[in-house]
Amino acid sequence: MGTRLISAAVGIVIAVIILILHDTIVLNIAVGLISAIMVYEVLRAGRCIKLRLTCIPAVIYAAVNPFLVTGSSAKYRFSVTFLIMLCIFATYIIQHKTLKYYRLMFIIASTLLISNAMCTLIIMHDMDKVNGFMYLIMGLCGAWLADSGAYFAGTFFGKRKLCPEVSPKKTVEGFIGGIFVTGLLFMLINFGYSKILPNISDYTVHVNYLEVCLLGMLLAVVGTVGDLSASVLKRQCGIKDYGNIMPGHGGLMDRFDSVVFVAPCLYAFITVFNIYK
Repeated sequence: MGTRLISAAVGIVIAVIILILHDTIVLNIAVGLISAIMVYEVLRAGRCIKLRLTCIPAVIYAAVNPFLVTGSSAKYRFSVTFLIMLCIFATYIIQHKTLKYYRLMFIIASTLLISNAMCTLIIMHDMDKVNGFMYLIMGLCGAWLADSGAYFAGTFFGKRKLCPEVSPKKTVEGFIGGIFVTGLLFMLINFGYSKILPNISDYTVHVNYLEVCLLGMLLAVVGTVGDLSASVLKRQCGIKDYGNIMPGHGGLMDRFDSVVFVAPCLYAFITVFNIYK
């Protein structure tokens, strides 16, 4: 328990520093580093990491992509993506005796999904000078609040297992509780945001609380799908955790698996609905 608490404390400190420096290149560096490690962890879990010639371009793409999603460098994103995919397929030809097609597809799918999903955090941050930071916060909270809410609801009220073969500790009651807790907390967080923003800037914001509540509940469901999907992959790969970079917590993929689904969902939602006026 002590190791787990120390790891959590260190993680929180690093996260706070990154959030304080969110308007600098530190955010891009952090997302690039996290994405690269996540891709590496998944490829290792899928027993692909020995195919270094193919995995190296995949990890490089995950590290570089966050610098290409916004600003003047965005015009190079397609070219870089195409070049990386070309390199990966070139290694497929070179290693055709050892690199099977299903491992090739696994490497490509994992790389594109994880990297581009994590990059939506930067896209949302940069798309709105006023509310971008709040989008970033919600992209992270939408994943982690639901998990915490489900844990406490399941602890007190949990009886029926949600997916016992995939995640034995998750319960139906916890899942439902996490949905409502996330919706409520999203409203409270945005209420505080609407009160604090005018005091620290020249801007004011009016929150559509119904849409914010529905958004929180939706992200709780999507985050659970992401968490369970990552758990299924772990079970099929025969591993307990994706890594040990955070002792007591596992790897970065173990911590950000829900974010991979939550961040793109949040981006899709805010491009269709106006949660702020």
